Amino acid sequence: MTRDEYGAAYQKGYRLTVRFLISRGSTWDDAEETAQAAWTRGWEHLGQLRDTTMVLTWVNSIALNLRRAVLRRKPAPLHALPEIQAQPRINLAAIDVKRILRYSQKKDRLVLESQLEGYNAHEIAFQHGWTEMAVKNRLFRARRAAGERVAALRRRGDALGQNIAAAA
Repeated sequence: MTRDEYGAAYQKGYRLTVRFLISRGSTWDDAEETAQAAWTRGWEHLGQLRDTTMVLTWVNSIALNLRRAVLRRKPAPLHALPEIQAQPRINLAAIDVKRILRYSQKKDRLVLESQLEGYNAHEIAFQHGWTEMAVKNRLFRARRAAGERVAALRRRGDALGQNIAAAA
């Protein structure tokens, strides 16, 4: 390959090499610099090129190897981790609510779960075909029954009763 042929290949292929490097994750500036170095190295080692029709592929492989070499030498950026202000804790209230619901009767559990999901008395009544006043009464009775069960568990020395007593 002559000097003029390599110059023509450079004119056609330089921008393609830059785009190739950008597609592999290089920034625009790094891609231009690496492409320039690859085409220069290609000119310096032109005797190693076996097929002159593959000059662009050959130079792109040189560029990719140069980019990899730069990445190996460059240390990975270290980012400071944010300081944790508070120790992570298990949400015992969620566990306790689950246990309270498990100890509740099915009719109480139904209205309590609906309320915990964020539904108001009007919506619960509409879902189940009850009156709004019936839902309010059921919620009142269900909460009172759950409180009585927790008090009984506390007297018995159960962990659930102790956790709720400590939280109160």
